[in-house]
Amino acid sequence: MKQFFKMVFATMVGMFFFGILMTIIGVMCIMGMVASGSSAMSVPDNSVMVMKLTGSMDERQESNFLSEFMGETNESIGLDGVLESIRRAKDNEEVKGIYIEAGMFSSDSYASLQAIRKALSDFRKSGKWVVAYADTYTQGTYYLCSVADKVFLNPQGMIDWHGIAAEPIFLKDVLKKFGVRMQLSKVGAYKSAPEMYTSDRMSDENREQVTTYVNGIWDNVLKAVSESRKISVDSLNAYADRLITFEDPQEFVRTKMVDGLLYTDQVKGEVRKLLALEEDDNIPRIGMNGMLSTEVKRDGEQIAVYYAYGDIVDGDSQSMMSEGAVIDAQKVCKDLEDLAKDEDVKAVVLRVNSGGGSAYASEQIWHQVEMLKAKKPVVVSMGGMAASGGYYISCGSQWIVAEPTTLTGSIGIFGMFPDTSELLTEKLGVKFDEVKTNKNSAFGTRARPFNAEEMGYLDKYIDRGYRLFRQRVSDGRHLPVDSVEKIAQGHVWLGQDALKNKLVDELGGLDVAVSKAAKLANLPEYYTRSYPAQRDWLEQLLDGSVGGSYIDGHLREMLGEYYSVFTTLRDIQHRSAIQARVPYDINIR
Repeated sequence: MKQFFKMVFATMVGMFFFGILMTIIGVMCIMGMVASGSSAMSVPDNSVMVMKLTGSMDERQESNFLSEFMGETNESIGLDGVLESIRRAKDNEEVKGIYIEAGMFSSDSYASLQAIRKALSDFRKSGKWVVAYADTYTQGTYYLCSVADKVFLNPQGMIDWHGIAAEPIFLKDVLKKFGVRMQLSKVGAYKSAPEMYTSDRMSDENREQVTTYVNGIWDNVLKAVSESRKISVDSLNAYADRLITFEDPQEFVRTKMVDGLLYTDQVKGEVRKLLALEEDDNIPRIGMNGMLSTEVKRDGEQIAVYYAYGDIVDGDSQSMMSEGAVIDAQKVCKDLEDLAKDEDVKAVVLRVNSGGGSAYASEQIWHQVEMLKAKKPVVVSMGGMAASGGYYISCGSQWIVAEPTTLTGSIGIFGMFPDTSELLTEKLGVKFDEVKTNKNSAFGTRARPFNAEEMGYLDKYIDRGYRLFRQRVSDGRHLPVDSVEKIAQGHVWLGQDALKNKLVDELGGLDVAVSKAAKLANLPEYYTRSYPAQRDWLEQLLDGSVGGSYIDGHLREMLGEYYSVFTTLRDIQHRSAIQARVPYDINIR
């Protein structure tokens, strides 16, 4: 027994000192983060900004304290940071050019790639140069990099050039194996989101709209690459059809898709020439994060840019179960209310990148946008997607700006209700009995599916929600209800087509939206500030989400392309039954 107490005491002492050691290390890390975040970066003279494109890109980059503490690098970058770093590099006299080092990089949408491409084009128009290099270009990365003055490729590299395809996933038969089926009530012939659970193939209407927007995106890619590389659209299509991807790299030079086949050290030589450096001179460089750490002057009045991206959810319970970032109606409404009261904020740009979600939450945010609009100008900037609920929360603003390849519209609504009666009664052997006081007291019972009369009630309820959505669009866009109906029915539109249908007001990126907000607010000088503020390490620890996002990141890495399917099945029971959303996984590749 004495030996036992010695071992326990020794263990306790060891844990105590280990805790002290970890606390010291943690404090040192935190002090390092604070110090690095508080000092402004200086840009070397005659330098180049290096853009490393690897991993995945989301609307906004969010740090994870636990990942940083564990010494793991974040393989995700944010569109906001990329665009801002390019803008600062353009305005900084010390930066002479941009060197893009492209790797296995994936973006959330072609609209995001289009925004970066426009920023790089604007950078070149200022008289500066852009050089791109990769061992292998993904199709999206090549589309982005083709705007460069020079595009180089590893002598044994390749360019993935195959065209665009959409490959929707259907889970009806998977659910059937478990004795689960979905009971559906929807409005909108083109409202295709429920098909994932209720069908095993695309409906004719969905195939029609997907064909239209996939071809529209590809046309934008072809036109941009054709103009930059001086290659005809017909030739680019021919290269995709014959899968030039797998041909000898010399073929990329012959077809003018690249300017040369070089190794890394040889590309550095090309950069030195552009900087007028000697062969042995070091290349002064600064990364995107370094550029974002440079000092910025804030003159004039403030325009708030509020980022709303991810699934639209009703509150904390759904936020914790959703994949990635979410638009939590409770938090967003509180934030917009605060912006309305903030006298320093003269206008608000609502940056929306969402395929929708809860219809109830969408209505709440729509209402708060109306309240905000009554006090100051509100302009919407649409990212890769602002459809269904994403369009719902946008339609009341004074002005809507979308990228040509933004997916938007999808004015429709549906209710989807899992029927688990077969799973419970036949596969698991659960038995139910019933006592009720009224005719419909057992409505929604787990013992059986809805009957025809009950589905009739639900259909009326869903139809009322659709008519409300349609009215919101009619009021916000100043269009007759009949005109809205012709472009509604759940139809998904590209931004360039939505402009023709008067669902948006202008094509462009976030910069165009900010400029419009300044004009509406009569601001000759202005600066922008991003909201909501990024959570610091203490907030991440206190809200308890840091561990979940850390684990979620590893799960995403492990499952790869199957991650979205896994999370969809995992979270289905936690989603609001009444949804205004596009398909759960668009899956454009």
